[in-house]
Amino acid sequence: MKTYINPERESWNEILKRPTQSFEQIEQTVSEIFTDIIRNKDKAVAKYTQFFDGVFINNFQISEQEIELGIEQVSSDLKQAISLAKGNIETFHKAQLTQKLEIETTPGVICWQQKRAIEKVGIYIPGGSAPLFSTVLMLAIPAQIAGCKDIVLCTPPDKNGNVNPAILYAAKLCGVTKIYRVGGIQAIAALTFGTETIPKVNKIFGPGNQYVTVAKQKATQFGVAIDMPAGPSELLVFADETCNPAFVASDLLSQAEHGPDSQVVLVTTSTTVATEVENEVSSQLKSLPRIQIANQAIQNSKIIISENEQTVMDLINDYAPEHFIIASENPDFFIENINNVGSVFIGNYTPESAGDYASGTNHTLPTNGFAKSYSGITLDSYLKTISFQKISKQGILTIGNAIELMAEAEGLQGHKKAVSIRLKELN
Repeated sequence: MKTYINPERESWNEILKRPTQSFEQIEQTVSEIFTDIIRNKDKAVAKYTQFFDGVFINNFQISEQEIELGIEQVSSDLKQAISLAKGNIETFHKAQLTQKLEIETTPGVICWQQKRAIEKVGIYIPGGSAPLFSTVLMLAIPAQIAGCKDIVLCTPPDKNGNVNPAILYAAKLCGVTKIYRVGGIQAIAALTFGTETIPKVNKIFGPGNQYVTVAKQKATQFGVAIDMPAGPSELLVFADETCNPAFVASDLLSQAEHGPDSQVVLVTTSTTVATEVENEVSSQLKSLPRIQIANQAIQNSKIIISENEQTVMDLINDYAPEHFIIASENPDFFIENINNVGSVFIGNYTPESAGDYASGTNHTLPTNGFAKSYSGITLDSYLKTISFQKISKQGILTIGNAIELMAEAEGLQGHKKAVSIRLKELN
């Protein structure tokens, strides 16, 4: 990890630059695959699955029998752990349900809002070296609570064309309606346009690598919404002398093991903490099974030492991390002043892993600085808010003249007439 002491503000963007390719570098590949799948549908999906995943598949949908066989392979201990996590995630997301909001804005004018579920949603679950069955819980549970009719899951197959049994178990448990063994750009394209086998959806959810992230952004050009740009994982920790350096190091490594393009950052006001954490990272890294992946990520990661907390706060808001851990004797300062972040973890006994799995909050969060403008997944991510209004005779008499004047000022005589004809009838 490279260390910076009191870096100038002008250098923050360069110091904290994410280790990702640019949109332009990836977009051409994404566009070519999208075009091929528009034309050739399942045939093109099979071609890219063989190219990227090394397996030829002509039956993308996983049958009920395969799901049941997969579920049998999941240990009872893991099923219990998943059940505990599911309960907490359900509790947190059910609490986000809201009632109909209705108000009379002026006598005779009643306005209200009601929420409706997005009917068809696609959820993308990364596979590869770490099949993220926990993401199934995070994406399918709120979809089920919201009342989405079709919950379509895509996830990459392994070299034998199979899907991790825990993914199948979590999907069945959380109401997923269809599961497909398709990953990468081709999965996002299939969900965007539909194929002979894979249905088109209205909104796509889920994290992925840089190619999946760009593919999701490309999907929005074809009328399909996405949750957010959610790419390679990242974590920023603020730690002062009250932290446990071993805990902080373990948190940094927990994110570094996601992938070589993950980024972890330690910000501190103490040179002693910086040294102790770095030593702990080196020590703990040796025992990680995914040492090669984590080590690559650590090479891209930073330690920043700053003299005062306000400068630290400005830097963190400028960076806008996906995950932010506060290991400080003064957590309230950071809680009150953090604006740009996906999710916050407070205190020495709140590891980021808790949010990844079982505390109840959602772990699908904006990365690459998008926390400045995007939220993480909530129940509302699966809902549309529809506004209604009902105006009585008294109401149109009250606001009608104002509407006429405003419409005329904008030069929209048809708008004015739609009110005038009613006022004339009433008078």
